[in-house]
Amino acid sequence: MAPQQQFPLFPLALVALPGEEIRLHIFEERYRTMITECLDEGREFGIVWLADEELKLVGCACEIERVLDRMDDGRFNVLARATRPFRLLERDDSLAYPAGTIDFVTDDAEAPDEAAAEAARSSYGALVAAATDEEPEPDALGAMSAYAMAATVEFGLEAKQRLLELRSENARMRLLTRLLRAAIRRLEFVDRAQARARSNGKVRFG
Repeated sequence: MAPQQQFPLFPLALVALPGEEIRLHIFEERYRTMITECLDEGREFGIVWLADEELKLVGCACEIERVLDRMDDGRFNVLARATRPFRLLERDDSLAYPAGTIDFVTDDAEAPDEAAAEAARSSYGALVAAATDEEPEPDALGAMSAYAMAATVEFGLEAKQRLLELRSENARMRLLTRLLRAAIRRLEFVDRAQARARSNGKVRFG
C-alpha cells in the first residue's frame, strides 16, 4: 500500500487503539476545518499522542461515526472510532491543519500463540467480572483480539502506546496479560482499602 499524503492529523494527549470509541470536542478553528472536511469527504483522520511536546510516530486512524451535537459558536462534538495503526513518515505544514505523509502498518507474519491468547482472555474475563460482576460471553471473548480487549480498559498512555506500536499479535497478547493482571491487583487493593475504610480503619497510600 502506497503512503498517503496530506493525511489529517489530530495531536492529542491521548492514545487511540483500533476498535476504541473516541469522543472529541472540536473547538479550535483549524480542527473544525479538518473535521468538517473529513465529514464532507468521508475521510479518516489520525490521532497521534503528543507527549511532553514530542509527537509519537505511530498513531491510529479514526473514522467519524456521527456528530453528537453542535453549538451556536461553531464548536461541536463527534463520536469517532479508531480503525488501524499507521506510522508518520513526514509532517506536512501546507494545510490549514496538521497533516502528514503516513503509511498504514501491518502485523508480522507469525503462527498464533494460543497459550498467550488464552492467558490474555482469561485475565480480561477476570477483570470484567471483578469490575462489573458480569461474566463475558465465552464465544465473544474467544473472538476478541488484544486491541479489542485493551480498547475497553483504561490503561495509562505509555501502556497503550506500547500496544499500538507492537507489530505482533502474540506480543500484544503477552503485554496485555501483564497489564490486565496488574489492573486486577489494583482493583483488589481498592476493594480492600474501601472495606477497611468502611470499618473505620485507617488506610494509607504511599
